[in-house]
Amino acid sequence: MSVDLVEVVRSGFRECVHRGSVVVLDADGTPNLELGEVHGPIFPRSTNKPMQALALLRNGFDPVDDAELAITTASHFGEPDHLVLVRRLLDRFGCTPADLACPPDLPFAEIARAAALTGAGASPLYMNCSGKHAAMLATCAINDWPRTGYLDLEHPLQQAVVATIADVTGEPETDLGIDGCGLPIVPVSLINLARAFAGFTTAEPGTAPRRIADAVRANPRVISGTSGPDLLVMSSTPGLFCKIGADGVHAGALPDGRAFAYKIDDGHDRARMPLTLAILRRLGVDWTDQHTELAATAVLGGDARVGVIRAIPGVV
Repeated sequence: MSVDLVEVVRSGFRECVHRGSVVVLDADGTPNLELGEVHGPIFPRSTNKPMQALALLRNGFDPVDDAELAITTASHFGEPDHLVLVRRLLDRFGCTPADLACPPDLPFAEIARAAALTGAGASPLYMNCSGKHAAMLATCAINDWPRTGYLDLEHPLQQAVVATIADVTGEPETDLGIDGCGLPIVPVSLINLARAFAGFTTAEPGTAPRRIADAVRANPRVISGTSGPDLLVMSSTPGLFCKIGADGVHAGALPDGRAFAYKIDDGHDRARMPLTLAILRRLGVDWTDQHTELAATAVLGGDARVGVIRAIPGVV
């Protein structure tokens, strides 16, 4: 059911193709483009994080500032500023890194190498979902819910998350999965995922969904990290609210409700940026040199540019 979306061209030869499904919505919520399977459920992975954060706000979580709300939605890189925010959340509610039920991990890329040189080991703090987990522990403390077992579907926290995602997306009840951080993951169709993101940006100022969208847009580095896809795309596109998810998922919305969601079948990260930029062009954003640079990733042969990774012309 999926279609060819992104191609890798080397020396004039199409070397690889990434297939997937895409939906693009107009401001009134009607589909502008549907490619592949956009009505069946997928695992949105971390693209669900804004909706999980909404469940926390609805149940009493009250971040001290936008940066703290943003780290709640983050797939962060474990950089120092990320760790400050996660530790601050834990400290305020009498928790420690040992209370985090997400698996231990190392920071990303250059930060990971620096940590290795200093002898720092894997920690749940570094795990890209630790901000969300810290905020979940905070919400448990606020509601006097057990802090142990908060990953379990039967826990009142997860029941609240499932109910919130169902409310926001209108998805029928279905079997849940387990995400990489150990939490239950609610399947959502691409079309309802895009509509949910549009609902965040078009919500009234000061409401919980709009607070999340505004916090993310004000802190794109907090939700990702140095050279992270969401940081690059939001920094180049004023007003865009977006969030990547593992294994090739991305969703986003503009202030007027124009929105998108997609899933790359093979989950390869290199297909993300060209496809996202092709969608933004279709949505009619003000195009800049920065967009042009992000839209086509170089394929190298030695030190020379010998090809390109790009959205297949004319598909999106």
